[in-house]
Amino acid sequence: MDWQTSEDTVPSAPVTEADARQLLGRPPATGAWRDGDPAGDRRFAGFGSFRTEGGRELPAYRLAYETWGELNATRDNAVLVLHALTGDSHVRGPAGAGHPTSGWWDDIVGPGGPIDTDRWFVVAPNMLGGCQGSTGPASIAPDGYEWATRFPYLTIRDQVAAQVRLADALGIDVWAGVVGGSMGGMHALEWAVAHPERVERLGVLSAPPVNTADQIALNSVQLEAIRIDPRFLAGEYYDSPDGDGPTRGLALARRMALLNYRSPTELNQRFQRTWQSGVSPLGHGGRFAVESYLDFHGNKFTRRFDANSYITLVEAMNSHDVGRDRGGIEDALARVTAQTLVLGIDSDRLFPIDGQHRIARGIRRTLDGERSVVLASDFGHDGFLIETHAVGAHLRRLFES
Repeated sequence: MDWQTSEDTVPSAPVTEADARQLLGRPPATGAWRDGDPAGDRRFAGFGSFRTEGGRELPAYRLAYETWGELNATRDNAVLVLHALTGDSHVRGPAGAGHPTSGWWDDIVGPGGPIDTDRWFVVAPNMLGGCQGSTGPASIAPDGYEWATRFPYLTIRDQVAAQVRLADALGIDVWAGVVGGSMGGMHALEWAVAHPERVERLGVLSAPPVNTADQIALNSVQLEAIRIDPRFLAGEYYDSPDGDGPTRGLALARRMALLNYRSPTELNQRFQRTWQSGVSPLGHGGRFAVESYLDFHGNKFTRRFDANSYITLVEAMNSHDVGRDRGGIEDALARVTAQTLVLGIDSDRLFPIDGQHRIARGIRRTLDGERSVVLASDFGHDGFLIETHAVGAHLRRLFES
């Protein structure tokens, strides 16, 4: 559950005038990718009816995905890379038509990289329920209107089941590797637990075995921030003109989330008590630099994401529990047969390192025994996106194993 775009994952810094100019003009009611927008590097795979764990049915759905490298003749060099809550399929490549941001893991995936596209065929889908090309609340339902809040409740297992169909459509019986961070790590872990025969290598980065009450509580206030925005209109905001969508609620949810993604050390060191301008925030109408920073990134987020989709994906994340109906977490983890890398960040206050250690203890074949790799970083949860040199070194170990 992280920032997941290169622009957002650079070390925190005060907002400049050039930054502010990026947000001129009113934000759209939704930042979702819509049919008719430039496809960019996306590919699309369509599927028939899909029944969720909760018994709801989508009459059809689509997954947007991107690929790099070439699938070999034996179809055994495919790697699945799974994005986090607010990410998408654009793992690498520049921003441009159809892609509001540049690739979020350019330093990891590519020719000669830790996940070397000269060797591996990399597939990155936008998860079901997302808003960057895959079917989600902003998509058009059979009656010709957006699904909005009528979109079915999804679980992590539902989203993986949708990805299984994509693998089948691509003719990939076994993934040489499945790698994900944060919410993508939940998907990766679910793949290895539910379909152990289809995963040879597993990378779980900064993800827990179960979403705890504390994490659900943090999520709940973000969702309420969206729902109480008067312009949310019970989810029926898609026909609203620019500037009249639920952007204040979505931006506030994003600001709340950002506080979980970074560490107190980084924020304190970067901003201290500096002012955003020469106007004092001590009763004279000015702002502290950290306040402007959170505002900027919250407002920027509304231009590339959809409020209903945010709710759908956060609720899916809340469903995460690999032990549900499997005899508990340890019994579920014992199903994993893949060679596994488990990695966490010592300053992660969203998914603390004890969760990664529990995953490592429960899986039989890990690179580092019963302890997760622990990266020392001031960047908190987002360290798995920012500390690419260290993360890449461990992923090289996994893919050379």
